[in-house]
Amino acid sequence: MNIEWAALGQVFGVSLVVTVGIVGLFTVGIVGTSRRPRQEGETAVADGPGAGARAAAVAAFALCAAAVAYGIYLIVAT
Repeated sequence: MNIEWAALGQVFGVSLVVTVGIVGLFTVGIVGTSRRPRQEGETAVADGPGAGARAAAVAAFALCAAAVAYGIYLIVAT
C-alpha cells in the first residue's frame, strides 16, 4: 500500500479552509439575525436587526446551503 502524502495534505488543507469558511458564513448569518442593544448597557430592542443586516444574513445562509448542496452533489454524482 502506497500513501500519496501530498494528495492527503491537499485534501486536508482544502477541507480545513472550506470548513472554517462555512462556519464563518454561518456565524455571519447568526450575528446578522441577532438583536443588538442600541447603546451599551441598554437592553435589546424588540425591533430586531436592520434590513441590511438581515439581507447579509440571508445571503450568508444561502451560501452555506449552496456549499452543502454542492458537497452532497459531489458525493452522489460519483
